Amino acid sequence: MSNHTEINQLIDHLFRHESGKMVAVLTRIFGPENIDLAEDVVQDALVEAISQWTYNIPQNPTAWLYKVAKNKALNVINRDKYKRKYQSDVIHFLKSEWTIEPAMDYFFSDQEIADDQLRMMFTCCYPAISSDSQVALILKTLCGFSIPEIARAFLTTEDTINKRLVRARQNIRDANIPFEVPAGEELDKRLDTVLETIYLLFNEGYSASSGDKLIRYELCEEAIRLAEMIVSHHAISDNSNTAALLALMLLNASRFASRLDRDGNILQMQDQDRTLWDLSLMERGFYYLRNSASANGISSYHILAAISSYHCSAPDFNSTDWNSILSLYDKLLLIDDSPIVILNRTVALSKVEGPLQAIAELEKIKDHPAFKQYHLFYSTQAEFYIQADQYPDAMNCLEKAIRLASIKAEQGLLQKRLNSCKEKIT
Repeated sequence: MSNHTEINQLIDHLFRHESGKMVAVLTRIFGPENIDLAEDVVQDALVEAISQWTYNIPQNPTAWLYKVAKNKALNVINRDKYKRKYQSDVIHFLKSEWTIEPAMDYFFSDQEIADDQLRMMFTCCYPAISSDSQVALILKTLCGFSIPEIARAFLTTEDTINKRLVRARQNIRDANIPFEVPAGEELDKRLDTVLETIYLLFNEGYSASSGDKLIRYELCEEAIRLAEMIVSHHAISDNSNTAALLALMLLNASRFASRLDRDGNILQMQDQDRTLWDLSLMERGFYYLRNSASANGISSYHILAAISSYHCSAPDFNSTDWNSILSLYDKLLLIDDSPIVILNRTVALSKVEGPLQAIAELEKIKDHPAFKQYHLFYSTQAEFYIQADQYPDAMNCLEKAIRLASIKAEQGLLQKRLNSCKEKIT
């Protein structure tokens, strides 16, 4: 591996793991109305890292990056002290030579970083900001998502995401949004959007929308870490939905090692080696699922976690309790009747009532705009046609799926299925 490649991988790793932390801390220092300034300072620090580390990577890259970010923040404060108004209640600590160093050390301590990330989550999810802009902003600032990644997560354009981010930052300035974790009913309202964001982050890692790797483990780890942060925080007493989401992510993550073969090709669940499943992650998932019970009812996360628990508890694929899974999907439709849920339900339906019934269900949603560029719709449809021995129809769907898939591992699996169909009719 070349030194240049090593540096790029290290920068990417730090961007994923540390940029959100630094943006959160700097937003507390500058005030939420200057969130774009916090992002710029972090970006400048990363650019300097790329420049300085070409021939000499520091022993502690994270500490080096934090130090550069601190210095750049102080330079901004000193440079702009007469022309920029800071609403932050901590900025005065950075204007005295006696308090600068201990204040910065305090702000960048582990506990304060964790608290600031939580404050950042809820600031981004303030009611004055539209729900779609809330999710986009938290993915950008806290999770290190690029604009193209957010656009793919929302099944929309990069221009649309840019406009949402601009509006969100403007709303923060106009509404003078406080940098804090809310309390009472206000907390419950904003927690839903925070959890939605975390789930989007996990899903992007679980089945990446771009790049060479199908699974981006770092994104999944980050999503789990953010959920654990909320579950363990003293300010949030009712964490049933968070616990359910955490259970769902842990149970799904426990099966990662079996999803790909040695060459990085995707393995369908019936072909996976279940001895590779991570029992420690699975046990944690079952623990949080047991502790997610709430007097306030169940959320979609509860149901999805329960579905995942049936997959995890089955000793082999043929033992999967598809009847219970289908029943859970029927309950989920009462909460979320989105096309994606209907699509996923058809898999269980095909196991219980046969592929023809599943094909009929897909016909009802095939014209939905969300599926025009969604390769998984066509690959799922192809599987049902294969099960029904309708190979020409399956080939047509697989060809569409291959054109739309952006991950080589997915394209490889689809091509393998297509070749198999061709053999059946020759």
